[in-house]
Amino acid sequence: MKILILTNNFGGLHSFRREVVQAVVDKGYRVSISAPVDFKTHFFEELGCEIINTEHAWKGVNPLKDIGLVFRYRKILKRVNPDVVLSYTIKPNLYGGIACQMCHIPQIANITGLGSAVENPGILQIITKLLYRIGLRKAKTVFFQNKANMDFCERNRLVRRNKVLIPGSGVNLQHHTYQPYPSSDESLKFIFVSRLIREKGIDEYVGAAAKIMKSFPHVEFHILGRSEGQYEETVRKMQTDGIVKYHGVVSDVRPYLGACHCIVHPSFYPEGMSNVLLESCAAGRPVITTNRPGCGEIVEDGKTGFLVRAKDVDNLVEIIERFINLPYDQKKQMGIAAREKVKKEFDRQIVVDAYLKEIDTVIIKKKNK
Repeated sequence: MKILILTNNFGGLHSFRREVVQAVVDKGYRVSISAPVDFKTHFFEELGCEIINTEHAWKGVNPLKDIGLVFRYRKILKRVNPDVVLSYTIKPNLYGGIACQMCHIPQIANITGLGSAVENPGILQIITKLLYRIGLRKAKTVFFQNKANMDFCERNRLVRRNKVLIPGSGVNLQHHTYQPYPSSDESLKFIFVSRLIREKGIDEYVGAAAKIMKSFPHVEFHILGRSEGQYEETVRKMQTDGIVKYHGVVSDVRPYLGACHCIVHPSFYPEGMSNVLLESCAAGRPVITTNRPGCGEIVEDGKTGFLVRAKDVDNLVEIIERFINLPYDQKKQMGIAAREKVKKEFDRQIVVDAYLKEIDTVIIKKKNK
C-alpha cells in the first residue's frame, strides 16, 4: 500500500508531523513525500521515504504558477499512484485536492490554519473560499486544528465530507519534556519565539518590553526566530539599547524555553494551533497569549497563564506586570499546570491515532468498492 504526502516544506513536516510519517512507515506503507528539498529532507530519506522535490511558492497568489502546481501534482499522482494522499497547508490541500479529483485518488487534508486571505473580507477572500470549495470538494476526511476554523468552513460550506477535530499537531511529550523552573534568584526572563512578522505580535511584544523596562529594569525580554522585513533592524537597535536580547534562528528551542520564566505570544495570526505554545507548556512554562483561535484553547486563564487582547500593547503591559508581581511559587505552579494540560489534551499520539484510523477507513472503503 502506498501513501503520498503533499506539504510545503520538510522542516515543518519534521517538526510537527514526523511521528505520523513514522507510524505509517512502521505499518508497512510505502511513503512518498512531495515538497521542496530542504535541510530536513535527509531524515525522511533515512526512514525509507521517496523524496519528490517539488518547488513552489507557498506564499502569495499567482494564478499561472498555481495552475502549474496542479499539473505537477497530477503528474506525481499518475506516477506514484498512491492509495491515499495526505496533504498539509493551504496550497498542497487545495491544488493537491484538485489533482486528486482529476486522478480519482482519495485525499485526507489537514487545515493548519485558514490563512489571512480567508479571514479578511474582500475579493481575495471570495476567490480563496471558492478554491476551498473546489479543492476540498471530494476530500474523504478534513482534519481541523481548532473549532473556529471548523465552524467557519461549515457556515460557508467549504467542506462537505467527514470533518474531524484534532488538537493541532499535538506535542511530542518525550521530546519536549518538563524542565525545572528557573531559580527565584535569577533575573525574570520572558521570551518571544516566532517569525518576526506583524501578525505574530512582535510590535506588541517589543512595545511592551520598552514600557516595562522603565519600571522593572531587572526583567529580561528575549526574542527567538527568523526576522522578516524591517524587524531585524528594529530588534538589533533595541538590543543595543538594552531592551531586548535577540538570538536569531536556532535549531533547538528547548534550552531557551527552559531558561525562561514565561513565554509571550501576542499573535493575531490565523493559527491552526500554536506549536510554540504547546512546546512551551510541555516544558512547564506559563504562557501569555491572545484569546484567539489556535492560541486561547491552550491556556486556562489565570491557571496555566494569561490571555490578552490582540493588538493591545497596554493590555499586554498590564498582564506582564501582573505576572511579574506573582509570588515565585505561583509562577512555578502555573508551569506545572500547563504541562498537565497538554499531557491530557494535546499529546501528539492523539493525532497519530486519528490519522491511522482515517487511513484505515479510507483504504478499507477503497478495497470494498
